[in-house]
Amino acid sequence: MIQDSEKFADEDKAIKEKIDARNSFENYIYQMKSSIEDKDKLAEKLADDDKSTIKDAITDAQDWLNANQDADKEQFEDQLKELQSVCDPIIAKVYQNNGGQGGAADDEEQEEYDDL
Repeated sequence: MIQDSEKFADEDKAIKEKIDARNSFENYIYQMKSSIEDKDKLAEKLADDDKSTIKDAITDAQDWLNANQDADKEQFEDQLKELQSVCDPIIAKVYQNNGGQGGAADDEEQEEYDDL
């Protein structure tokens, strides 16, 4: 019985890591979508073309996720990095361009973004 539990421990760990990676990817998609649609967050600070770029990247990520529910941990992590490579520079540019102009609200948004 102990041998069986040890045998399955590695398998259980791999499954947990896969689920955590998928959840991180889904969470980032949700947070980005929420950020660009919420007027209290980034919606009004983004240029239309930047917002469109992020929306397209989110749509592509959601389509990939729907088609690849059984992907492995590394694939989820790769897709997350790919989405971040599109979104993060745009978001950083918005914060840089608005550097301190919004006061406490910008600080809260930056903290929320840092949590991603």
